[in-house]
Amino acid sequence: MPSRPPPLFNEKRRLLTLLTLVVIAGFLATSFSAFLASRDSVRDGIAAESLPLTGDSIYSEIQKDLLRPVFISSQMAHDTFLRDWMLDGEENADQIRRYLAEIRLKNQTVTSFLVSARTLHYYNADGLFKQVSEGEPRDAWFFRVRDMAAEFETNVDADMANRDTMTIFINYKVFDYQGRFLGATGVGLTLGTVARLIDSYETRFQRRVFFVDRSGHIVLTGRSFSASQRTLSQLPGYAPVAPALLAGGARQQQFSYAHGDSTTLVNSRFIPELGWFLVVEENDAQALAPVHEVLWRNLTISAVITLIVLAIALYGANRYQSRLEQLASTDRLTRLLNRQAFDLVFQQAIRETERDGSPLSAILLDLDHFKAVNDRRGHQTGDQVLRQVAELLRDTVRDSDVVARWGGEEFVVLLRDCPEEEAARLAELLRSRIASEIAVAGRPLSASLGVAEHERSDPPERFFARLDALLYRAKAGGRNQVAVDAPSVDV
Repeated sequence: MPSRPPPLFNEKRRLLTLLTLVVIAGFLATSFSAFLASRDSVRDGIAAESLPLTGDSIYSEIQKDLLRPVFISSQMAHDTFLRDWMLDGEENADQIRRYLAEIRLKNQTVTSFLVSARTLHYYNADGLFKQVSEGEPRDAWFFRVRDMAAEFETNVDADMANRDTMTIFINYKVFDYQGRFLGATGVGLTLGTVARLIDSYETRFQRRVFFVDRSGHIVLTGRSFSASQRTLSQLPGYAPVAPALLAGGARQQQFSYAHGDSTTLVNSRFIPELGWFLVVEENDAQALAPVHEVLWRNLTISAVITLIVLAIALYGANRYQSRLEQLASTDRLTRLLNRQAFDLVFQQAIRETERDGSPLSAILLDLDHFKAVNDRRGHQTGDQVLRQVAELLRDTVRDSDVVARWGGEEFVVLLRDCPEEEAARLAELLRSRIASEIAVAGRPLSASLGVAEHERSDPPERFFARLDALLYRAKAGGRNQVAVDAPSVDV
């Protein structure tokens, strides 16, 4: 008679079997629950997270590609040379011709122009183009600009000087030093150029992108639009959401509409610099199709479910460790590198410089009178200003440059393969952008900056001591300025 297994062995086998069944049942239940939850989460995530983030990314691209002409026109309107030339009687037309030609060439715009309110002369990069007249319909834009309350407008019109090519003009008012209207200046981009930019956005972000004005007219699109779709009401499914969309402001809005068997999610925001709404949309059926495919494929691999769970746990642990490392090297307020992490990056940059002989420069930046901001407006306002400055620094420098918070209201920018002259020009750009784009309670913020190029014989302590001394020189010289090792550098 065969012997029976001991009771303890049977109990252990039953327990292991029970635990195995519980684990398998738990994983199966978790998988199916996760599938259902993921399906709903993806739908909600597209509307609440993915699409708004795409809108932010496209808006950032627009700031670089489309809003740049607005900034160019603003600089022209406030250029003392341009104003003084008009106030001095517009005697030498060749001077303004060269000025406008340089603006057009340097910024790669299709046109640059100036119209004088005194003489009604229209100048462009080729010189005196024509004389505008209040009775001429094609000159009505100038008199509209003269009488409008805003400082500038964005206008789509035919460019007479460029074979009537449809062009986006930024028309900016020019005032004298007493605030009297002198004329209008600005630059223009062809619609074809902008359409290609929109096509690039759609290709990169896999979303449909277009612009609508306050009256509901579609002003800019890519190739995804047909020629007959020129107003928001002509787009399928937009009739119910169009009034709310056009009533919105600069904050992002989310809408959805059903068309056929699918739902399209819409994100919109008003861009005051252009006077238009940016609309980004995505069809959820297209987005959910690969998610369903991946989820169902994962469910079919039940034979290796335990290994998958282990892999997911390991992946989660690695991600958690990576997150901890990131937190240890990142300034929590500005999301820039902290000083300890910057020291490591700087040491690596020095080794690279010594190896390939490339120049290495740095900019040390300190916000002027920042203690007064904290004292008068509170630390919440001060923190917000620091975040704004950090974002401006990130947007301005190259991808290869390193930005870190040096401490308090001080920031440092490490510039690889960058000689001191280029670093000084970048520092001046940073100073100018901070002064023109960041304000506290209506008062412009300013910064003082020191710029130096690393010398091979310089230990880190001496190099940063030089930067500190240059920063102190900028402070002592009256603040809101850049100090460099070589005073002759043209910044």
